[in-house]
Amino acid sequence: MILTDNEISAAIERGEIVISPFDPSCLGTNSYDVHLSQYLATYKDEVLDARKHNEVHHFEIPEEGIILQPGILYLGATIEYTETHATVPFLEGKSSVGRLGIDIHATAGKGDVGFCNHWTLEISCSQAVRVYAGMPIGQLIYFKVDGGIQNYYNKKQNAKYNEVNVRPVESMMWKNKW
Repeated sequence: MILTDNEISAAIERGEIVISPFDPSCLGTNSYDVHLSQYLATYKDEVLDARKHNEVHHFEIPEEGIILQPGILYLGATIEYTETHATVPFLEGKSSVGRLGIDIHATAGKGDVGFCNHWTLEISCSQAVRVYAGMPIGQLIYFKVDGGIQNYYNKKQNAKYNEVNVRPVESMMWKNKW
């Protein structure tokens, strides 16, 4: 079941959801709008290796915006820091962003209960498009959880993305064991 605006507000009051900064005007009927931070990153190597740490080049979006190019994976971040303690957050692109040909996540649209951080975005575009820091980029949708939780993400020993960072974080796949 998806939380409504009233339920999201009540969960924030109870401390079950944290959104910082919080702006009531970003609260939709059943979602909360998040915004693109000034920080982007691209991978340094043309060929990525799932078993190795692939380094990124961090840079900032200038005031006049930046033109994203097709065929390049950009890592972005949300301005908003979020915490989710009793619901499962899903990050989806806004329809206005999709209509510009921008995808904001390749596969990682679902967060875990206990995720406490800024969201890293996996941004790609179908044609060249100018984007700006602070623009609405996505929306968080919260789903109720059925049953107790044994393993909150922020308490997991092997959680790879617990360190709070305002900049986008590169893949930590190389830390997995297989």
